[in-house]
Amino acid sequence: MSLFATNDKPLAERLRPKNLDQVVGQQHLVGTDGIIRKLVDQNKMVSLIFWGPPGTGKTTLARILARGSGAAYEEISAVTSGLPDVKKVIERAKERQQLGESTVLFVDEIHRFNKAQQDAFLPHMEAGTIILIGATTENPSFEVIGPLLSRSRVVTLKALTEEDIQVLLDQAITQVPGAKLDEDAKILLAHLSAGDARVALGGLETATQLSMIVTKDIIELAMQKQALSYDKAGENHYNYISAFIKSMRGSAADAALFYLVRMLEAGEDPKFIARRMLIFASEDIGMADSTMLTLATETFMAIERIGLPEGRIILSHAVIALSKAPKSRAAYDALKAVEVAVRDNPGATVPLHLRNAPTQLMKNEGYGKDYQWKANSQHAEGFMPPELKNQKFYKPD
Repeated sequence: MSLFATNDKPLAERLRPKNLDQVVGQQHLVGTDGIIRKLVDQNKMVSLIFWGPPGTGKTTLARILARGSGAAYEEISAVTSGLPDVKKVIERAKERQQLGESTVLFVDEIHRFNKAQQDAFLPHMEAGTIILIGATTENPSFEVIGPLLSRSRVVTLKALTEEDIQVLLDQAITQVPGAKLDEDAKILLAHLSAGDARVALGGLETATQLSMIVTKDIIELAMQKQALSYDKAGENHYNYISAFIKSMRGSAADAALFYLVRMLEAGEDPKFIARRMLIFASEDIGMADSTMLTLATETFMAIERIGLPEGRIILSHAVIALSKAPKSRAAYDALKAVEVAVRDNPGATVPLHLRNAPTQLMKNEGYGKDYQWKANSQHAEGFMPPELKNQKFYKPD
């Protein structure tokens, strides 16, 4: 008999583990020495930030932790919730606190909340009203405010291996009476799922709707349909951001604007787009027009402060400017050349005349000897380590 009840819920929800022993993958967290295992075994709760790819078990682990601690569990999504929703949850948590009960608040996609919204959690964490578990697919160093990070422990989840996915598929096929999944189909589906359990289970569910005997051909058909739906939802993340960057690099402002709006309409995080523009301004425009780095920085700051929908105007302005700006990778290429030189010359030394000489002994050794203050040197000789005397890294183009 299966551990999971069969009902009308999606397959992924039916297979959601109820305890740590049912969790597939994430052994660094749920294994004997894993932090999640220890928290559950010791019946303890601390505020956490779960960081990992989609479909790796962030929501599942939050629910198991809350259940193991005996605390009340509240769950919201930053995609569909705002401050009024947060306030309602906090009020309920305060009522429980007065009764001596704890509340675990799980915030999915916490990176979608802006700074002010994230700030709202701080006093209630300090007061012990809530224990916060945030989940994010984005690097928390960039997307979660410092005060929240300092009050939480970041827990990194890994994409599931193909072997993990195959274990899940073996469990899942038993939930569809009469269905059979052949070995080649299972291997293919595990591969196409790219470490995302939700994609794998969704693909299997679609496949069993097409045929009760699931073969490789059925999987290819099911995943093609799923991929089209994924495209329609506008979340073809890497393809669109790649096209966006390459269009700006090619000075194709119209194309860059198209991809910008396509990503925004799909729900892409505008801060992610602005961050990529900031990198582009230095890497691809660089010394050809250094003011573009300032423009991109101001664009990112404006998006942080204003958000959408008005931020679309600012992004459009910056995209056109970056696209039409002259391009130069000289600074980027110089950096790469220096990185090679540093690795190839680990023993490179600072010339004596450039060394600091705070003591008489150092002066006697020749530190700082014959150094003369110079600005705007036209020849820039005598500054490089002797081992790299004739090296030239920056080559203006």
